[in-house]
Amino acid sequence: MALSSIKNLQRERQAFLARAVVGTVFCLLGTALLIVRLFDLQILQNEYFQTRANENRMRVMPVAPVRGLIYDRHGALLAQNKPAFVLEVIPEQVEDMPGLLKRLTGVVQLTDQDIGRFKERVRKTPRYRPVPLRNNLTMEELARYEVDRHAFRGVDVSAGLTRNYPLGVSGAHIVGYVGGITESELKEAAENTYEGLSLIGKTGVEKSSEDTLRGESGAKIIEANAYGRPLRELDYRRGYPGRNLYLSIDAKVQLVAEQALGELDGAVVALDPRSGEIIALVSKPGFDPHLFIEGIDYKTYSVLSNDPKRPLFNRALQGTYPPGSTVKPAMAIAGLEYGVVTPDDGVYCRGEISLPGSSRKYRCWKRSGHGFQDMVGGVMRSCDVYFYELAIKLGIDRMHDSMTRLGLGHKTGVDLPLEKSGLFPSREWKLKRRKEQWYPGETLNVGIGQGYTSVTPLQLAQMTARIAMRGKGFKPHVVYATQDAITRQVTPVPPVPLDPIELKDNRNWQRVIDAMIGVAHGVGGTAARIGRDSPYQIAAKTGTAQVAAMRQDEKKARSLESTPLHLRDHALFVAFAPADDPKIAVAVIAEHAGHGGSIAAPIARQVMDMYLLGEVRYNAGAAAPAAAVATPEPDADGHVHEVEVED
Repeated sequence: MALSSIKNLQRERQAFLARAVVGTVFCLLGTALLIVRLFDLQILQNEYFQTRANENRMRVMPVAPVRGLIYDRHGALLAQNKPAFVLEVIPEQVEDMPGLLKRLTGVVQLTDQDIGRFKERVRKTPRYRPVPLRNNLTMEELARYEVDRHAFRGVDVSAGLTRNYPLGVSGAHIVGYVGGITESELKEAAENTYEGLSLIGKTGVEKSSEDTLRGESGAKIIEANAYGRPLRELDYRRGYPGRNLYLSIDAKVQLVAEQALGELDGAVVALDPRSGEIIALVSKPGFDPHLFIEGIDYKTYSVLSNDPKRPLFNRALQGTYPPGSTVKPAMAIAGLEYGVVTPDDGVYCRGEISLPGSSRKYRCWKRSGHGFQDMVGGVMRSCDVYFYELAIKLGIDRMHDSMTRLGLGHKTGVDLPLEKSGLFPSREWKLKRRKEQWYPGETLNVGIGQGYTSVTPLQLAQMTARIAMRGKGFKPHVVYATQDAITRQVTPVPPVPLDPIELKDNRNWQRVIDAMIGVAHGVGGTAARIGRDSPYQIAAKTGTAQVAAMRQDEKKARSLESTPLHLRDHALFVAFAPADDPKIAVAVIAEHAGHGGSIAAPIARQVMDMYLLGEVRYNAGAAAPAAAVATPEPDADGHVHEVEVED
C-alpha cells in the first residue's frame, strides 16, 4: 500500500470545519448587509422613495394664468387673448427627433425659425415636459394631424391662448407687445413668478404693467401612464388671472392722429389737461407687434432695426427735437413773470438783429421784418426778433428755470418705459458737460427754441396742458383704471397732481393764452387757417425747427425743393381747446415736413375735432405726403415761407 493513499481523517475534518466557518461568516455578513440595506430602503429612506414612486405616476403641472386684457377709455379692445392650437412634442418619448420633424413638415407648416426655436426650447426644458413646436395651427393643419395622429408618438395638440392686438401697427408704440422670456428676465423675476408662462411684456403698457397683467399661476396634479401621457387629474390649485387695464387712450382719436400724419414720420401726443390722461400717442412709422409674439426671426428683425426710418423707435417718448417757436408762449410767460417786459412793451423787427460788437446776424423768419410787435403780436406772428430781445433780457438761467418748471428738459414720469429726458440748457450744464462758458449768441438761439434745446413731443404736450390750466397740472399717464377679471370690479387709478406754478401776477396766464388764441383766430396768426371755421376756440402756437443752419453769407433762404429731405425743417404745433374750458392739449411734430402752420397744425385740428366733436370736420386733405412737402405754402399773410423761417 502506497503511503500517499493513507487518509489523515483528522486533518480533513479540520479543513472542512474551517471552510464551513468561513462560509457561514460570509453568509452571515451578506445577510446582515441585506438587512441593513433593507432597513435603509424601507425605513430610513421610505419617504424619499415613496415620493419618487409617486412622481413616476403623478406629476405636478403648472397652469398658466390668463393674461389681463387691455381696453381703451371706451372699452374697445387694444390687446386680447385669442384661442390657439399648439403642436407640442415630449422629447423623451421620441426616438428619432430629426425624422419626426421631417415627417411633421408634411402635415403642418414648419419654418426653419420654428424648428430652431423648438430645439432651443428642448435644450432648456426637462425631457418629460411637452415643448411647443408650432403655435396657431390652422383648422386644416389640425385636421391633417388628427388623421395621422397615431403615426406621431410623443406629439400632441393642446388648446391655449395667444396674444392679439386689434389696433396692430397703430397701437404698437403705446400698447407694446409680449415676447418669449429670456434667461436674464427669468433671473430678475421673483421665484416661481413665471411657472407655466413663456411670454412677458417687452415694450409699451405690456411691459410697464407686466405685474398687473400677468396674474398668478395655478397648478394641477395629474396621473400619467408610462409614456407620460396624462390619464386623469388628481388635484387642482386655482391660479388667478391678470387684471384688465383700461387705458385713457381713445382708439378713434388714435387712429385719426395716425391717419392725419399720412406718409410723414413724426409723433402726435394728445392729453387731457384736467387729469394728465393721454388720449392719443402716435409714433410713425410703426411696426406690427404680432411679429414679436412667437419670436421674430433674425432676417425680419434686421430689416426693422436697420430701417433708416427707425420704426421701432418711439418718437413720442424717445425722440428729442428742437421745439422751435412752440416755446414762445412759455418764454412770454417767463418775461412777464420776471418783469423784464410788459404786455405792451414793443420791439421793432427789421428782419434781423446783431449783438453789440458782433457782425453775426440773427434773422427773423420774415426777412422783411414784422415792424413793431408787442407780446401778443410777437406770439401771434411768431416774431423771432421779439423773442431774441426777450431772451437777452431774461438770460439763459432764468429761461432754464422757467422752462423746466413747465416740464421741458426732464422726464415727465409717464407710466410707459423708455422715456427720454431731453435738455433745456443752462450755464451750469454747459460748464459741467462741455467744459465751456456760455455765450450770449447761444441765449438768442435758445430763446426761439433752437440751439442745445431738445424736448420730446410728450413734454411739449405737457407744457401746453400746464399753460391751458394756468399753472396747474397732472403727471401724464395712460392707465386710468384696472379691473378684477373675476369680480369685474373696476379700480380707478387717481391722477397725480403736480406742484402748481404760481405767478406773481396770475393774469399773465390769460394774457399769453389770449395771444395763443390770436395764433389760430387772429388776423395774421400763423395758424389762422385751422381756426377759421372751427366750432370751438383754439389756443395754439406753430413752430418750425431748423435741422440745418444757414451760412451767414446766405442772403436768401433755400427753398424746400432745393433742400435734401433729411435737412428740411421739422414742422411743429401745440394747441389746446376749447380755450376757455380746456379738454384736450395736443403736440405734433412732423419730421422734415416744412412749416408748422401748414403741415402740423391741420393734423392737430383733426385730432381735436375727433375728440371734441366725435368727427373730423376740418378738411385738410390730410397731411401732405413727404414728396409733396417740397412745395412751400403761403402763410396767413400770403407770404411764402423759406427754409430758415418759422411756421
